[in-house]
Amino acid sequence: MTGSSCRQSVHGLLCFLLAGLISCAIVLTGCGGTKKAAHGEKVFRYGTMAYGVAMYNAGMNPHKSYNGWSAIRYGVGETLFRFDDKMQPVPWLATGYDRPDDYTVRIRIRDGVTFSNGRPCDAEAVAACLRHLVKVHERAKGNLRLTSVTARGNIVTLHSSQKTASLIHQLCDPYGCIVDVSQDLKDDTKVVGTGPFITESLTPTEIHLRKNPHYWGGQVKTDQVIVKSITDGEMLTMALQNGEVDAVQGMPYSSITLFEAAKDKFKILSVPTSRVFQAAMNFRTPALQDGRIRAAICMALNKQQFVRALLNENGYAAIGTFPANLPYGGSKVHDDGYNPDKARALLAEAGYKDTDGDGYVDKDGKNLELRWLTYTSRQELPLLATAMQGYLKKAGIRLNVNATDNSGDFLKKGDWDIYSKAIVTAPTGDPQYYIANHFTAQSAHNDGRYRNPRVDALVQRFSGEFDPERRGQLAIAIVQQVLDDHAFLYAGHLRMNLVMRNGVQGFVPHPCDYYEVTKDLDVPGEGR
Repeated sequence: MTGSSCRQSVHGLLCFLLAGLISCAIVLTGCGGTKKAAHGEKVFRYGTMAYGVAMYNAGMNPHKSYNGWSAIRYGVGETLFRFDDKMQPVPWLATGYDRPDDYTVRIRIRDGVTFSNGRPCDAEAVAACLRHLVKVHERAKGNLRLTSVTARGNIVTLHSSQKTASLIHQLCDPYGCIVDVSQDLKDDTKVVGTGPFITESLTPTEIHLRKNPHYWGGQVKTDQVIVKSITDGEMLTMALQNGEVDAVQGMPYSSITLFEAAKDKFKILSVPTSRVFQAAMNFRTPALQDGRIRAAICMALNKQQFVRALLNENGYAAIGTFPANLPYGGSKVHDDGYNPDKARALLAEAGYKDTDGDGYVDKDGKNLELRWLTYTSRQELPLLATAMQGYLKKAGIRLNVNATDNSGDFLKKGDWDIYSKAIVTAPTGDPQYYIANHFTAQSAHNDGRYRNPRVDALVQRFSGEFDPERRGQLAIAIVQQVLDDHAFLYAGHLRMNLVMRNGVQGFVPHPCDYYEVTKDLDVPGEGR
């Protein structure tokens, strides 16, 4: 047997054994974690990379971290307003609103809505939920700035300490899922929402859901949903091929062609999103306090090649924070582009030259060496880290990559120089969400401690502006200044793919990356 044949045989055996392990794991967890499907019940099994501790959403309580994403994605919670396909807010648990003044919003609550425990989701329940939200959730507190929440009749009145230009958009954030706060929010299996499904059991790697018999919105077509976190791309691929799951999210790009070639069995639904692969510069790092170094790093990245070769064109190069389909994104701003020659010239201007011939620039006898921190549960992030390692080597910068799902620990300790993550930049359909959370000294996710007084002043004006056109112009000015400061590097925006068996219906991607499991989800046949 040749070396090549031997390697193929070993690889085939490993794949066979791995597939068997996946089957056993899913069968065991399916039997142990929830009641066995009754005769005639429909069960939807979903494998995803978008659930887990690394994404801060391994739970169902929307008032904790990013767990609201799980609540709304998997059909447990709903918000007062939701986004349509053009990312405009439309009523959901509410029927409308008005603004008596710049700091107040009055929201009309929909009649006939109940929580999954049968309790009415009326104005009093909504007000209690929002009061609890801003009491315990730092991001919501900072975004909404609510000074009072009151209920009278079917009206909830919100008063804010800031002008409420983006308040309705902010309430579409998953933390705005309305839950019954009279129940225990510490136990994720007891979080009571208004959605079509109820949590039966939950761990950091798996969720079991059963349809809500009290759902106010009409017939729920599927009886059970099992969401399984599968962060290994090969395992995720084989799970769908072998029939252990009905649909997957986060499929490796190299695997998608397998399902494109099997259209008789599978289908792929895609949608452009505002999820961006970005990297923040750490302004506490002495070398990165020099704008020329930050600029050189940005110019070293070949974004087009990253999207084309590593993402298999399942995305598009990012010019700035927001995608081109938004009025304040894409070509409305500009960056320095891919320019490795200028990157090397800037490093030389900053005093860094390769004096010892080892291929890396140095200054005062020390190489320019940086630490890149990221996590692995988004397949694109390790790809970007590896690509940047090569790009920066060409420029003369040594890059050490730390790709770990414990990235939060390193982030808190400050053990990093460049931190890369994947984030939806317009989850509320308005630029204020991302800008407020990243660009000022008070921003919750200004991880690199970037500060520019001009940006602070622009953000202040932006927050109080109601006119959509002027808001867009201010957003463009803010992002352009951040790009000029080279405080953040934006590599590409994601096109999200959901790959599924042909029989699955009502399971579609959305530009905001929410609303996956709904009442319309349907799986043909009986429980398996």
